[in-house]
Amino acid sequence: MTRPRTARQKRANGVESRQRILDAAVEIAGERGYEGTSIAAVSAKCGLPASSIYWHFKDKDDLIAAVIERSFETWLAAVELPGDEAGTPLERVTAMAANVAKSLIDAPDFLRLGLMLALERRPTEPRGRSVFLKVRDIAGQKVTEMVQTLFPSLDEATVRTLTTYAVAGADGLFVHREIHGDAVDLVAMFELHARFVFDAANRFTEKGGR
Repeated sequence: MTRPRTARQKRANGVESRQRILDAAVEIAGERGYEGTSIAAVSAKCGLPASSIYWHFKDKDDLIAAVIERSFETWLAAVELPGDEAGTPLERVTAMAANVAKSLIDAPDFLRLGLMLALERRPTEPRGRSVFLKVRDIAGQKVTEMVQTLFPSLDEATVRTLTTYAVAGADGLFVHREIHGDAVDLVAMFELHARFVFDAANRFTEKGGR
C-alpha cells in the first residue's frame, strides 16, 4: 500500500517542479526570445503539463519575471566589495568586478532577458521588464555604495555620474560577449573597466569632488 505523501515531500516536489520549469524557460527564452517563449514550449521542454506551470506561474510574463529574479539573486551575491584585508582599494574593486563577471557568465539570464525586454516598447509593459528595471536599480545602488565607501569626499552628482558610467559600461561588455561568445574574456574586460572607473573617481577626488 502506497503511503500518502507528507507535506514536506509535497513542498520538495513543488520546489523541484518550479526549478525545472524555470530552467526550461531559460533555455527557451535564450533560443527564441520573449516573443518566442510560450507555456506550451516550456511544458514540452521540462516534461511537465501546462497545468503544473500555471499552478506556479500566472502566465508567461510571470514566468519570465521569475527567471529574471532567480538569476539576479545569484548575481547579486557577487556584488560585494571585499574587506580591507583583500588588499588595496583598487585590488578590492577589481576583485569585485571579476566576481561580477564570473557570476554573469554563470547566471546571465536576468541581464540577457532583462535587456531584451528593456529595449522593447509595448502597449502593456510586461512584468518581467518592470522586475528587471527594479533589480537594475538595486545593482546601481550597490555600485553607488561602493563609490561612496572608497571615495567619501565625492559629491552626489559625481557619484551618480560614476555609477551611470560603471553600469552602462558593464552592460556594453556583457552585450559584446553575447555577440562574440567565449572569444571575449569577460573577467579581464570587467577588471579593466573597474580600473577605469577607479581612475576616474581618483581624478574627480583630486579636483575637489567634482
